[in-house]
Amino acid sequence: MNKKVRVRFAPSPTGPLHIGGVRTALFNYLFAKKHGGDFVLRIEDTDQGRYVPGAEDYIVAALNWCGIPFDEGIGKDKGYGPYRQSERKHLYKDYADELIAKGSAYYAFDTADELDALRKSYEAEGKTFIYNWHNRKELKNSLSLTEQEVQSRLESGADYVLRFKCDQGESLVLNDLIRGEITIDTGILDDKILFKSDGMPTYHLANIVDDHLMEITHVIRGEEWLPSLALHHLLYRAFGWDAPEFAHLPLILKPTGKGKLSKRDGDKLGFPVFPLQWTDPKTGEISRGYREDGYFSEAVINFLALLGWNPGTEQEVFSQNELIDAFLLERVNKSGARFDPEKIKWFNHHYLQLKDNAQIAEAFSELLAEKGITTTLPLEKIVGLVKERATFISDLWEQASFFFKSPDSYDAKAFKKQWKENTASLLNQLVKEVLESADDFSATLTETAVKQWIADNELGFGQIMPPLRLALVGAMRGPHIFDITELIGKEETILRIQKAITALG
Repeated sequence: MNKKVRVRFAPSPTGPLHIGGVRTALFNYLFAKKHGGDFVLRIEDTDQGRYVPGAEDYIVAALNWCGIPFDEGIGKDKGYGPYRQSERKHLYKDYADELIAKGSAYYAFDTADELDALRKSYEAEGKTFIYNWHNRKELKNSLSLTEQEVQSRLESGADYVLRFKCDQGESLVLNDLIRGEITIDTGILDDKILFKSDGMPTYHLANIVDDHLMEITHVIRGEEWLPSLALHHLLYRAFGWDAPEFAHLPLILKPTGKGKLSKRDGDKLGFPVFPLQWTDPKTGEISRGYREDGYFSEAVINFLALLGWNPGTEQEVFSQNELIDAFLLERVNKSGARFDPEKIKWFNHHYLQLKDNAQIAEAFSELLAEKGITTTLPLEKIVGLVKERATFISDLWEQASFFFKSPDSYDAKAFKKQWKENTASLLNQLVKEVLESADDFSATLTETAVKQWIADNELGFGQIMPPLRLALVGAMRGPHIFDITELIGKEETILRIQKAITALG
C-alpha cells in the first residue's frame, strides 16, 4: 500500500447503532490500526426525514465505550471536514452538474405517481419495472425530450431528479477484498437517482464524492451494499477518479442461523442488539444495551471480532493489540455469521476472571450500596473467592450474599439430605469444644482444629461439613467453608450455627 490507509465508518443518525454496525466500525478500526492509518467517522444525514435527535451522540458514545474511538470526524477535524453530510450539501450540486456535462447523467421529470402506475402495469404482466436503457427514451427525461423542453421545465421550477446513465453491453469485472472477482453485466443495472431538485443528493452520489474528497483508500461495509458496487465503480470512472478498494462484510445472522439479526430478535429472545441502552425520543420505548446489561466492552469487541472473521488459529481470546496484529480482511468469511448470545456470555465470564479484584470490588460495592448494605468486610478478598462462578458483576450478589447477611431460610433438599437426627447435637458440641475456645479464627487454623476434632470423635466429614455449610450459607454452595468462617468471624459463625440449630431442630 503506497497511500496512507484511510477508512471511514458512515452511519445514518436514524436511531441507535445496531451491533452489526459496531462490527463494521470495528473491522474498519482494526484495518486502519493494522496499517498505521486513519479511522474516520462521517455522519450520513442527507435523509433529514429519518433523522432522530440524540442518535449522533449515541453513535459517538457507543464507539468510545467499545474502545474503538474515531481518529477524525466531528470535533476532530483533520482538514477533510465538515463530517456531517448535511453540512456538505453545497458541494454536491457541482459534481452533479459535472456528470450532466459529461453525458453520464440526465434530468428525469417523471412524477412519483407516473412511475408508480408504470410499476403496477409491469407487475400486471408479471414483469419488474426498471428505469434504464431499455425504456428511458419513452419516459420524461432529457434523453427523450428536446433541449428546449428540458430548459423550459427547468426554468419553470419543475421537480426533477438526476439519474445516472448506465449503458448496456459491458461486462464489468470488479474486485472485492473478501469475495474476490465479481462480474456484472451493466445491462441489468437501473439508472439510479443521484440528485433531487430540492438540492439534496442521494446516498450514491454523496458517498462517492465524500469518499473521494476525504481520500478514503478502502471502503469496508456491510454485504447489503454489494448490489451498489457496480454503480459506485461506474461513478468513480465517470468522474475520472481512482476508486478505493472495496470489502463487503458478511451478514450477522439470527441465533437460528436463518435471516439477518434484527432488533426484534433481541427483544424476543432476551438479549441486547445495541451496545448502549437507547430510549426512543418519540415513543419512550427502552431498548437494552450491552453496557447496561453488565457486559464488559472488551468481551463485546472480542465476540464481534470473531463474528465472520477467522484468525486461522484456535485462539479465541484476544486483547485489542492482538486483534490489530492478527486482523486480515482476507480472513473474513463470505458467508453469514450466526449470533450466539451464549458465546458472548462466555467471553464476559472470561473477562471478569481477568479483571483485578480491586476493580471488581469497587463495582460490587456500588451494587451493595444500591441494596442498602454497608460493610467493613474485605470486598477484594470476597470477590476473589466467588468470581469464578460469576458471569456479570450482578451475579456476585447471588454468589456472595451470605457474607453480608445470615440465612433467612435453608434449602429444603439439602436439609433433607444433610441434617440428620444427631446433627444439632454434633454442631452444638463443635461450637462448645472447638469454636468458642478458638483464639485465632483464620481459615487454616480453624480448618485444622475442626478436622482434628472430627478425627478425635471418630466422626465422618459428611456428618459435620455439609450441615455446617447449610448453617452458614443456607444452601450447599459457596467457596471453601473455612474462608467463609474467617471472613464473617467467630461471633457471626457461632450465631449462625445456633440459629440453624433452633430453626432446623
